[in-house]
Amino acid sequence: MFTITEAAQEKILARMEAEGKADRTLRIRIVGWTADDYQYRLEVIPADARDEGDVEVSNGRLPLLLAGDSAEKLKGATLDFVESAQQHGFSIDNPNPVWTDPLELKIQRILDQKINPGVGMHGGQVRLLKAEDGVAYISFGGGCVGCGMSNVTLKQGVDRMIREEVPEITQIVDTTDHASGTNPYYQPSETAEAESPLA
Repeated sequence: MFTITEAAQEKILARMEAEGKADRTLRIRIVGWTADDYQYRLEVIPADARDEGDVEVSNGRLPLLLAGDSAEKLKGATLDFVESAQQHGFSIDNPNPVWTDPLELKIQRILDQKINPGVGMHGGQVRLLKAEDGVAYISFGGGCVGCGMSNVTLKQGVDRMIREEVPEITQIVDTTDHASGTNPYYQPSETAEAESPLA
């Protein structure tokens, strides 16, 4: 079960009312992750705009959907609104670990600590999807999607760094649909003078 505290409900309902969206529904989706935590998106959508697989949750006065691809990883989580000296805003306390496999956790830490800081300077990120049978499956996001230097970043940076530190991994597979990129850091035509952030 997913829980929303009264404080969070009050804030969301007040904002929906102020924006003329009182008849809409809140949907929560996991949109990314690090080694230790998930990244979430809270969106207010028309009641009839739900995606196939969305899970409806009964939670007080606020209509709530959990995105179908996130529902399992949101079981037992709580959405709160926190106001303190250290924090101000919405917070999700999620008891579900991002990784249970030590090898996958190790790879994600390499991405977090050694790869994403550089890639992030170009507005991108790299995420591990899974690792099995010696293969790590990754996806690029942000400015890396469709970037003319993504293949160089993969081969000279991501592939090399992971395989150097995790010898159990013998192959890195990029699952990204690069044709879907809408804001690549480098256009394919700019590769002559471009430089990968990990080169």
